[in-house]
Amino acid sequence: MVRPESFFDLSECEHSELFEGLDSVWEALARMPAYLERRLGGAPSGGEPRIHLSPGAVVEEGAQVTGPALIGAGAHVYAGTLVRGPVILGRGAVVGRGSEVTRSILLDEAHVPHLNYVGDSILGSSVNLGAGAVCSNVKLDKGAIKIRVGEREYDTGMARLGAILGDGVEVGCNVVLNPGTLVGPGTRIYPGVSLRGYFPGHHIIKARQQVEIIKRK
Repeated sequence: MVRPESFFDLSECEHSELFEGLDSVWEALARMPAYLERRLGGAPSGGEPRIHLSPGAVVEEGAQVTGPALIGAGAHVYAGTLVRGPVILGRGAVVGRGSEVTRSILLDEAHVPHLNYVGDSILGSSVNLGAGAVCSNVKLDKGAIKIRVGEREYDTGMARLGAILGDGVEVGCNVVLNPGTLVGPGTRIYPGVSLRGYFPGHHIIKARQQVEIIKRK
């Protein structure tokens, strides 16, 4: 239930090697630095870690990108963003103005378009974050992140772990995905929700809000 194939269709993924043989999808984050070193080579002597732009990728003036970073074909990093490696942006991925992506993987066509924070997370293909949605990656007590799935609790052993969002997940505005949130593919999360833990694919998640209207005196 927590293997990569439960969240992503990797049949045409350029980075499928990153997920091969993993029992837990979050292990891909720990594997990413070595994978990028193989793909990009180490940093030049005394230089900054490498950044690779694939054909058609755009990094606008005013964006800040630190390596190692692999930015896929047609990906777009807008002005006023911060991308901190190790990072992989898949083909057609978007990091929009005012957003920060750090130590994360965005698969093809994943969009982080408006005032978003994505830390230590994996976003599947065609995931879209609404304005102000964040993938929080550190617990307040700074402890290791544990995830309960059904009757089983997984101790990730990681002090930093954001969200794992399956292919096609849609996230509404101002959603907070707390550390260690896993969401299966095709699920839609309505605005203003705060989530923690595991949520299955192909569902709708919403919060019931009670609004009270009182006549002014």
